Amino acid sequence: MNALLSFESAARNLSFYQAAEELHVTPSAISHQIKSLESFLGVLLFERKKRQIEITPAGKRYSKFIQKALKEIDKGTQDLIASHDTGELSISMTPAFLNYWLLPRIGRFYEKNPDIQLDINASVTLIDFPRSDIDLAVYFGHGDWPNVECSFLRHSERVPVCSPKLLEKYRIKTPKDLLEHKLFFVKQRKEEWEAWFGLADTEYDMRKYPISFSSSSLAVKAAAEGVGIALADISLASESIRKGELVMPFDKRLKLEKAFYLVYQKNRKMTFAMKAFKEWMLVEMSNDSLAD
Repeated sequence: MNALLSFESAARNLSFYQAAEELHVTPSAISHQIKSLESFLGVLLFERKKRQIEITPAGKRYSKFIQKALKEIDKGTQDLIASHDTGELSISMTPAFLNYWLLPRIGRFYEKNPDIQLDINASVTLIDFPRSDIDLAVYFGHGDWPNVECSFLRHSERVPVCSPKLLEKYRIKTPKDLLEHKLFFVKQRKEEWEAWFGLADTEYDMRKYPISFSSSSLAVKAAAEGVGIALADISLASESIRKGELVMPFDKRLKLEKAFYLVYQKNRKMTFAMKAFKEWMLVEMSNDSLAD
């Protein structure tokens, strides 16, 4: 099977090097597997030249059969998994989405789906689904990732949030008053505060030394501790606001082009657990009146 996978990838890419990258092995390993296959078949599949390879006519014919067979194996595997109605589900999302959206609502999921076992992973990287045991992931972006099926969840809207104590202690009556306090930045999104003040028709003139964080989770947690004010996604902050852990000094929302998407491997048939989680997420998103 390793020899067939190596041959299929090399034939499709016309490159031992690209096949090696795709299969996470060395080019020499690809070459060795294909030589073993050629020896077994007694047929030359590739012509080796100095800096490139060319597939032989026999190799072209053989690659069509192998590609079709591998697709059938994948389809049969997915059909079996989907029809088995497994109650196990492995999901991945960023720490911010996990802490501020999923965990406050996880009890509601189990009320409706008590037989589904969740394996929850926090990650900021894209998932290599064919080589991962992750079933579903929440991505943030434009919905243009390759080799995944995307279901739109919600656009991102940023609002200022702080602790109730900070709002009670200081007189924050206008957006301009926010400039008297420490404003928290996420390092990769430092331009968002300036954009928000523009939306609020307020000149952006920083007076307090800002604090930057590596993630939204840290910025929002610092805001909840009363240290300063963060820009948070309203969908992620809504439960904390409802519980009184955070407040919005102003309900002015900076809508971003990027959005949240639920994604999974392209052409994969969804299992019972995958469908249940997707449907629950869509309902929870649509029922969040504070985020609307």
